[in-house]
Amino acid sequence: MIRSVRNLHRLFTIGRVLARHDALFLLEEYLPLARHLSAVLRAGKPPVGTGRPGERLADALTELGPSFIKLGQALSTRADLLGEEMAADLSGLQDKLPPFPAAEARAIIEEELGGPLDRHYSSFDDTPVAAASIAQVHFAIASDGREVAVKVLRPGVEAKFHRDIDLLYWLAEWAELTMPRLRRLKPVETVKTFEDSVTLEMDLRFEAAAAAELAENCQGDLTFKVPQVDWLRTGRRLLTLERVTGIPVDEVDRLREAGHDPIDILAKAAEAMFNQVFRDGFFHADMHPGNLFIDAQGNLVAVDFGIMGRVDQRTRRFLGEMLLGFLTGDYRKVAEVHFAAGYVPADQSIDSFTQACRSIAEPILGRPLHEISLAKLLGQLFQVTETFAMETQPQLLLLQKSMLVAEGVGRILDPQINMWQLAQPLIEGWMRANLGPEAKVREAVTGVIGSLERLPRLLSETEKTYSMLLNQGLKLHPETVKNIFADQRSRPSSAKLAWILSAILAVLLVLK
Repeated sequence: MIRSVRNLHRLFTIGRVLARHDALFLLEEYLPLARHLSAVLRAGKPPVGTGRPGERLADALTELGPSFIKLGQALSTRADLLGEEMAADLSGLQDKLPPFPAAEARAIIEEELGGPLDRHYSSFDDTPVAAASIAQVHFAIASDGREVAVKVLRPGVEAKFHRDIDLLYWLAEWAELTMPRLRRLKPVETVKTFEDSVTLEMDLRFEAAAAAELAENCQGDLTFKVPQVDWLRTGRRLLTLERVTGIPVDEVDRLREAGHDPIDILAKAAEAMFNQVFRDGFFHADMHPGNLFIDAQGNLVAVDFGIMGRVDQRTRRFLGEMLLGFLTGDYRKVAEVHFAAGYVPADQSIDSFTQACRSIAEPILGRPLHEISLAKLLGQLFQVTETFAMETQPQLLLLQKSMLVAEGVGRILDPQINMWQLAQPLIEGWMRANLGPEAKVREAVTGVIGSLERLPRLLSETEKTYSMLLNQGLKLHPETVKNIFADQRSRPSSAKLAWILSAILAVLLVLK
């Protein structure tokens, strides 16, 4: 009861802010009275919100604070729900909050490092270079003379987040209870994913670990760099990284003046994106222009590792087969991949889904090569999910969002070049290695080797079981014995051997 009262009060406050910005439009599909409710919450005053719906919603979420800014960033990955334009508007929720005082940043640093700030940094710039919803960044010079960037968690953000996440759970639970059509979108699970993501972001040691893992994966890549983590000056609310110098990737004129070829940069970006997703299965999921720089040597340097994505080997294979099917016009193969992956329920019509795949792909793939967007292809695919009762695949939504951002950067660098065309040799090589005959042979050999490796343990366990049965016997309840033999009397003799073999197989599977 107390939880409901608390959440209702918070909901009323949120409703007033959304109404003031004329941003309650998301409720109109499910709540016909939403427009009238908006007028009531504004107390008869005209809305202050202007611009496109997504822009109005972004302004409202910014006013509601850090938790809702992060929520807006998470919603920006759901073009399947909101549409591409609104998702793009919400993607602009970066560095929207005013900075908190430098004195508070210094206090947090000293508390995290257990001593005076000047013991760890010989110089610290009190003016932050970026202030976002979770943290802000200051430039500094470490006590050993290295130039660093210091990210400090915003004071009190954890408490605000936990207050609002309880409200989101409460709303998601009610949505699943009262609107069955929304259950396939997994509202509660989506909130849980959002909570896990932001919880990781609010412990900057996890971001440091993500940066270190990405750097390790890309250690052999000559054109993609990740700043080094200063672990001695990193804690739960503090992250210190090597300072990055370079030109933002979207400042094309400056890049040309510095002697960099935009097409060469685009090829490097395509290679980096491909390697992270398909080779490593761990990718930077927020590589917008503000997080990507070009250094003096023309290398790409990424920053801000709070949002990372993972794609397991199985999903990578399905994704590769799906994209290959689309690009070759084999829509039946695309449909079969979706059914095999479990993305489409087995009771749906594979013929109808094949037809839907064709209707999605033909208008996109029929365009000039430089206009083809694989991210848009995935987005269109997600829009047919309701028709075929497909469940949400969060890992693919985040990947689609990252591909959209990458394609946006590519079009800034050169609108006449398709970045995936530049990555074609990598794509073809990966597909040969993972989807071709050699891969199938390798998988078969690996399976046999795995079985042979398990054989000694299986034999050992079988020997132990045999010894136990020989020495101690197998004790069955009298009723069990009676039922077994009663059952056998009713079976035809030809079925007895199959029954015995099935029992043996069951034992072996248990022991496996």
